[in-house]
Amino acid sequence: MSVLVTDTGFTADDWTYGYCEEGAANDCRAVDLGSDADAHALTLTPALEMIRVDFPSFADGRGFTIARVLRLRGYKGRLRARGHVLADQYAMARRAGFDEVEIDKDLAARQPEDQWLARADWQAHDYQSRLRGASLQAAAAK
Repeated sequence: MSVLVTDTGFTADDWTYGYCEEGAANDCRAVDLGSDADAHALTLTPALEMIRVDFPSFADGRGFTIARVLRLRGYKGRLRARGHVLADQYAMARRAGFDEVEIDKDLAARQPEDQWLARADWQAHDYQSRLRGASLQAAAAK
């Protein structure tokens, strides 16, 4: 059983349609991508509602790049990171384009909901926001 993490905390998985493997038919509603997938090669069809990207290891960040490429290509559907994503990586996952993170119950027990919620304000805690804030403060002081 898995736990879904969103900006509001832990929630039950509401996706009930299953997943096609990468390279499946064009009428798939959802597709599973491995961390080594070529995001440029995936055919983005109107039928595609969900893409789930695998994170086989906490140290494997290729999924973040896949998410970014898919969003830059115009994918507007649901984008889910699945596997070994840490609470500390949640803000990066959201900024890369993921809507949610799917983790197993063991990880959810080791990193409870409050640790994920501490990173849920992902838009305000990146270095670019801090730099913009510092620039605005400097300009206001002049």
